[in-house]
Amino acid sequence: MHAVPTPTQNTHPFNEEQWLPVLFLLADIQTWLQQLQGEHLRQLPVKNRKKLLRKSWYLSAKALAHILERHYHKVPRHPLAGKFTIPIPAIVAAIKDAAQQTQQPQPGGHCQRVYDTGATIGYNNRGQPVSTITVITDAAGEIITAFPGTPDL
Repeated sequence: MHAVPTPTQNTHPFNEEQWLPVLFLLADIQTWLQQLQGEHLRQLPVKNRKKLLRKSWYLSAKALAHILERHYHKVPRHPLAGKFTIPIPAIVAAIKDAAQQTQQPQPGGHCQRVYDTGATIGYNNRGQPVSTITVITDAAGEIITAFPGTPDL
């Protein structure tokens, strides 16, 4: 038996004639923003930066902004979070290099990779210097966040 899904009740009447052009406009804007994002990230002086824009290990401007807002020592927000003390291109390079590590499944469908850079990159949430970076991705490989050190268990 094939059931036809019942439309959900909406407080506003659905006007397809108005809705469809807005959908196309949003799709065009999203495409334009993705192109701008790619061009902006390609300006970073990092080797093989195109790898950051592929679908299996993808660093979006939104994710990079989150990482820097929360974990970059020059941004005075989130004082109890670990902080990177290296330049932004070095942070992005460490994120890129972490892709070579084996991913570990995490609760909620996310994955984590921990990479030791071999040099101090910042300090963890306890204020201790660290050389490791942890990168969290969704199941598809899109980078959600990255931070210096390893997660507290």
